[in-house]
Amino acid sequence: MTTIKDVARLAGVGVGTASRVVSGRGSVAVATAERVRQAIAELDFRPSHAARSLLSGSSQMIGVYIPMLKGTFYTPILGAIDTELRTTGRHMVVAFGCGDGDARQQAIEGLEFLIERGCDGLVVMSDALREQDIKALGPQQSKLVMLNHRFVNLDDQCFTADHTRGGVLAAQALLKMRHRKFAVIAGPSSSPDNVARVEGFMTELQRKGIDASQVVTLQGDFSPESGWASARSLASSGHEFTALFCANDEMAVGALAYFQQAGISVPGTISVLGYDDTPSAEYSAPQLTSVHIPWREITLNGLRWLLNQCYGEAQPVLRKFPVSVTWRASVAMAQEAAEPKAVSRKKPVPVTR
Repeated sequence: MTTIKDVARLAGVGVGTASRVVSGRGSVAVATAERVRQAIAELDFRPSHAARSLLSGSSQMIGVYIPMLKGTFYTPILGAIDTELRTTGRHMVVAFGCGDGDARQQAIEGLEFLIERGCDGLVVMSDALREQDIKALGPQQSKLVMLNHRFVNLDDQCFTADHTRGGVLAAQALLKMRHRKFAVIAGPSSSPDNVARVEGFMTELQRKGIDASQVVTLQGDFSPESGWASARSLASSGHEFTALFCANDEMAVGALAYFQQAGISVPGTISVLGYDDTPSAEYSAPQLTSVHIPWREITLNGLRWLLNQCYGEAQPVLRKFPVSVTWRASVAMAQEAAEPKAVSRKKPVPVTR
């Protein structure tokens, strides 16, 4: 296998000079650099990644930690990071939660794995880590960006959306369609962004004169399976509701699957609103109305901030990410509100199957 020594020998220069030409760092006379390039072409020399790292003092790799490697939420985020890095000749290394420890321990081990692999910087999505865990990284903490989580003492390194606002918009969307009877499938109570969106939803209902304490709320785990199980529990509970807010799209898709199986019409009997506006929302049946969180923009701006820190770049970085609602087929006017006034209304029938 051709080495940098072979290139130097053929070009008639020292290894240090050949290395400076390969790395693009340091001053080399034009004629000398041309001889080195000719030797590289003649020998078809391709430095290994390890060699390039030694030459440049940088691995040109960014580590990415996510809690799990499944579902439709994380895949687009990983795709956006990978595409952005490849445009500049860089690559990503991914670690995700696994093992016997709790979520916090898995995240700590994941970061250690990425640092051991020589990653120049870290993109982290985890609400299990604490500020002391970040401080324990030492100098590496300055080359880290947090997505969808905020630490008070690391505010400049955190990129997220206003999830309280997202919850408010969810409530406003359903109220706009004249719904007055609600149910909620929330995510884990340990997730700060879940707590924020549910609180925003309930606060807006309360502001509009609806007793939020009467809104039945079940807790899922952000998975389609928990959405399906929660929808089944709601349907058999006898609780009257015409609108269901799910704290993420995957639980909403699970709920839609249960309602279809049970013969409950969406949006005829129940309107369903999701959160995140992931690709699954567009291809569910019916297509899911969802609170749009601009995850791609959040991810890319966090990544660009990190590239500026790691490689001295000056890419523009945005920090405000507007939240909105993407309207599709799963939300409609409440049946009672849609009935002509001349028609006598019957008492709502509990949703039971």
